[in-house]
Amino acid sequence: MLVVMRHDATEEDVRSVVETIHDLGYEARPIPGKQRTAIGLIGNDGKVPADRIESLAGVLQVIHVSQPYKQVSREWSPEPTVVELENGTRIGGDEVAVMAGPCSVESEAQILAIAQRLRDAGATVLRGGAFKPRTSPYSFQGMGEEGLKLLARAREETGMAIVTEAIDPESLALVVKYADIVQIGARNMQNFSLLRLAGRSGKPVLLKRGMSATITEFLMSAEYILAEGNRQVILCERGVRGFDTQQTRNLLDLTAIPVVKGLSHLPIIADPSHGTGLRAKVIPMARAAVAAGADGLMVEVHPDPERALSDGAQSLYPEQFGELMEQIQVIAEAIGRTLSPSLVPAGVR
Repeated sequence: MLVVMRHDATEEDVRSVVETIHDLGYEARPIPGKQRTAIGLIGNDGKVPADRIESLAGVLQVIHVSQPYKQVSREWSPEPTVVELENGTRIGGDEVAVMAGPCSVESEAQILAIAQRLRDAGATVLRGGAFKPRTSPYSFQGMGEEGLKLLARAREETGMAIVTEAIDPESLALVVKYADIVQIGARNMQNFSLLRLAGRSGKPVLLKRGMSATITEFLMSAEYILAEGNRQVILCERGVRGFDTQQTRNLLDLTAIPVVKGLSHLPIIADPSHGTGLRAKVIPMARAAVAAGADGLMVEVHPDPERALSDGAQSLYPEQFGELMEQIQVIAEAIGRTLSPSLVPAGVR
């Protein structure tokens, strides 16, 4: 339930509504807006006496949120949420943010060199895995905290923000210490205890869609994070399981982008690397994602994909990434958007 206050409602009116909701046994969460304040009622079991709230001073209307997810929905917050990072990157506004980097941090030389090239090409967020949940227990599992330290070093040298995955409570504590964005991967989309911990982390959270998750299940997982008081959530469409696995690794669901934008105020980006699993398909699908309205991209780029310790087949060469940036800039401008401002001063490139 959402209580919309009149534009001339006083602080005392808002406080009275909050106290009434508490008296009814529910949690109240004020949501200040540009013109008026709304108050969200948490824990609604369908038995709330709406007439008691509607009669209070300053109340304009009571809206019953129809979706099973509440705080994630457009009904709860009609204005788009914009997640702003310390380096100025904005995700969810008019700008299209680009996150790029190798699947895994492999060495100091590797991550520092690729970070410089990605920044110079226009990326503002560096991705790289320090903890890698792999299908096989014998595959490279990441460098752990040492990898996080190298990512932090790359941030110092380039000004790029850092996004990296947490796979359990122990790694989450370390990721929060070093990164700017906590990534919850597809395999953990419904790890509800981890989602709650991420919601209490105080850091923006990038939540990837599970490999077989419906849109509703995806948004319900995001609700777990918002329920802990963290509105800095970025959704990521990364491909779902398809039936033609000989041609693509997954099926990148581009329809999820406009669908989610219609249902939720949260920003959504696309990962065409995992969404296709093939280098030749990454650039076309990245272009399509921007055209579909994605608020950003997450792209895997490696200086030498043939020698990558993970996901080399879907990683772009740095030169290809430069071409992609030029192409999506044209597409963004065609639909009234821009790329995130470059971290490299004009004339330095």
